[in-house]
Amino acid sequence: MKNVKQSLLLAALLGFAATAFAQTPGVDLKGTVGYVIDARGSVVKNSTGLCWRTGYWTPAMAIAECDPDLVKKDEPAAAAPAAAKAAAPKPAAEKLTLAADALFDFNKAVLRPEGKAKLDELAAKIKSIKLEVVIAVGHADRIGGVAYNQKLSEKRAAAVKDYLVSKGLEPNRVYTEGKGKSQPVTKPDQCKGPKSKKVIDCLQPDRRVEIEVIGTKQ
Repeated sequence: MKNVKQSLLLAALLGFAATAFAQTPGVDLKGTVGYVIDARGSVVKNSTGLCWRTGYWTPAMAIAECDPDLVKKDEPAAAAPAAAKAAAPKPAAEKLTLAADALFDFNKAVLRPEGKAKLDELAAKIKSIKLEVVIAVGHADRIGGVAYNQKLSEKRAAAVKDYLVSKGLEPNRVYTEGKGKSQPVTKPDQCKGPKSKKVIDCLQPDRRVEIEVIGTKQ
């Protein structure tokens, strides 16, 4: 009789745990997180404030911070992010910056052989983890107009994505974004003067592609 009572108690506890997960937005019965979480434990968002969803996201996993229209009014949405982080291992984030000159010729968005070699190394590293998402953000230097550099930075990020996809990454796990010349690395008092080889060389750090890889070790 004692064993029967213990079995019934264990079943009740498991049933309660399953119900709790099912009612927690942002996590399913297996503890799978529906949004990409960075190394700081925050939901990853793009420049417009939209949350990055993982490939496992469903409307039932919506949280108020990201999809308020999908969250029921009577659900304790504010506690969802903390519950989601506790339910599954937190993905590790690794961010690296690849100089655009190593990937592309100046003022170009076509990958150079040296650039492909660097992305080959990155693709090999990605295969050793359980990938959540790759975010490639292109940047440009101050030479040229705002609209032109915005388009150039977007093309460079897209070229990186296309190449990584050709190496086996799923397209829906690689997100791209262009920042144009809005986020330079060089200081305002550096690289002064009109366009010249010296100025172009000085502005090299601004011509870059930042790639963030988020996933968990297998």
